[in-house]
Parts: sequence; C-alpha cells; structure tokens
Amino acid sequence: MTAKPASGTLYGVQYLRAFAALAVVFFHAAERTGHAFAIGAAGVDVFFVISGFIMWVIVERRPVSPGRFLLDRIRRIVPVYWLATGVMVAGALAGLFPNLVLTTGHVAASLFFVPIRSPSSGEIWPVLVQGWTLNYEMFFYLVFAACLALPLRLRLWSMAGIFGLLVALGLVVESDAPLFLTYTRPIILEFVAGMLIARLWLDGRVPGRPLAFTLVGFGLAGFAAIGLLRLPFDEWTCGPLACALVYGTIALEKHGGIPRLALPVMLGDASYSIYLWHTFAISIVAKAGILLGLPPALAFVLSVCAGLAVGLAAYRLVERPLLRGGRDGWFIRRRARTTG
Repeated sequence: MTAKPASGTLYGVQYLRAFAALAVVFFHAAERTGHAFAIGAAGVDVFFVISGFIMWVIVERRPVSPGRFLLDRIRRIVPVYWLATGVMVAGALAGLFPNLVLTTGHVAASLFFVPIRSPSSGEIWPVLVQGWTLNYEMFFYLVFAACLALPLRLRLWSMAGIFGLLVALGLVVESDAPLFLTYTRPIILEFVAGMLIARLWLDGRVPGRPLAFTLVGFGLAGFAAIGLLRLPFDEWTCGPLACALVYGTIALEKHGGIPRLALPVMLGDASYSIYLWHTFAISIVAKAGILLGLPPALAFVLSVCAGLAVGLAAYRLVERPLLRGGRDGWFIRRRARTTG
C-alpha cells in the first residue's frame, strides 16, 4: 500500500499543468519582447501527455457512456474558448488587431474545431491562434469516445492502432490538405502515451523513487538543454521528454513524495484560462513596452506577469463560474482519485 495525499489530489499533475502553462506564457512573452524561448512551446507536449493520462484515469475510475463523455468535454472546453474567440473577433472588428483578417468560414471553422488555413497568415491556425491545440484535443476526445464503446481491454490498443495508422499515413502520403496535415502529425501519439502511462500507473507498475527522480531529471534536463543550446526540436524530441516527466512525476506521486504547494496548485487549476487568455495581456504590455522605451528584459517580465494575472482573473471570474456545478474538466481541474 503506497501513501497518497489525504485529499486525493494529484498534486504532481497539477504542478506539471502549471509548468506547461508557464512555459507557453514564457514562450509568447519572449516572442513579443525580442527574446528567444522557443522551447516554451513544448509545454503543449506536456499538456497532451497529461490529457491522455487523465482521460484514461477518469473513465476507468468512473465508467461513462460515449455521449456523456463528449458532453462533459464540450461543457469543459467550449464556452470559455468561444468567449475568448469572440473577444478576438470583436477586437478585430474594432480595429485592435489590424493584422487579423476575418472571414465567415475561418471564424466558423475556428468555433467548431475544424483545421483550416488562416487568411491572415496561411498557417493552419484558428482565429485565436493558441486554439490550434484544441483541434487536437477535440479530435482525441472524439476518437476516445468512440473507443469507449469497445471492451476495456481493447480501448488502449485500438486508440494506439488508429493514431499509429494516421501517423504512418502522414509519413508516406503527401498532401497539403489541412485536415490531413493536422491529424497525421506524430504529436497525436502523445495522447496515446499518456493513456499508456495511466494504464501502468493504475496497475501499480511505476518505477521506484530513484528511477522516478531520474525520469523527472531527464525530462527537465532535456528541455533545458534544447532551450539553452537552441537545438532544433519537434514532437519526436519533446514527446519522449514529456512522457519521462509525466511518468516520473506520477511515480513519485504514487510513493507519496509530492507535497501540496498552494501557488503551483492554483496555477494548475487555472492553466486552461491562462493558456487561452495570456496572449491578450502580453500583446498589450509588449506594445506598451516598445512605446515607453522599456528595457526588453523588463518588458518580458511585465508581459509574463500580465499574462498570468489575466489568466488567473479569467479563471476566477469566467471559467470557474461557468463550470460551477460541472463535472471533471480539461487537464483535471477536478480532483482525480488515487488508489493505494
């Protein structure tokens, strides 16, 4: 029997959510203030592994129908995302985002998680650029819900087979179609990896403390090396590092080695709102820093603080009221229960 927090909260996963959200905030703040922190984008890889982990834990601990699962996901994801997208559209119509080109088709596709090319840049981005990750999340949820109709023993391997086949097609077939390019990227395998980690964790097959610390150290050191040395990276690089970080962390959690720390728990709770809303504040502060002639380092720090502040405010004033009385959410806002 292993120790666990009295509350049952997976504090380590909360800290990883906070870590991933901060990495993305740093990435965008650096980008807008003339610094280089490209590795911060790998926070998305950590998010995807966590998402696969948590979805598997949720449905195994509390069986749910495919329809109920999708309704829960929609309730969790859609209202806040639509609101943030609406703010972008309103801002563009008001002339606040002069580089944002709006079309009815692009706005509709953005709202309904359909990957198409942005008329502003030609990239496969929605109106709210960071919403590109939600296209993957919703696709994962859709396939996951379909696999819930299968016996439990077949679900993981069915998901692995479907996503593996899609990635294989992407490697051998050439196409410029946005849907094909999006859903054949190897990044989708990170969801499957998270599910596999969950399966191992639920079965008690986790490494001991020394190896768990080694895995966490390997993940952090790998990300740090990429950032400091400015090495090229993609999902083939960051996916394994994210898996090592998550697997090591939940192993430490299983051994009762992670205490509760208020600040990272709060940031973990608010990670979805931080992710969606931080760029609004960063853009304003970064532009103000240029107009006021602030040193780039100060502009960066202020941008990070503003992004976090707006994200936390959005969580308390928008997301939490919308979800009050709701069920489990994206990246485990609600506590996930452990077994000893």
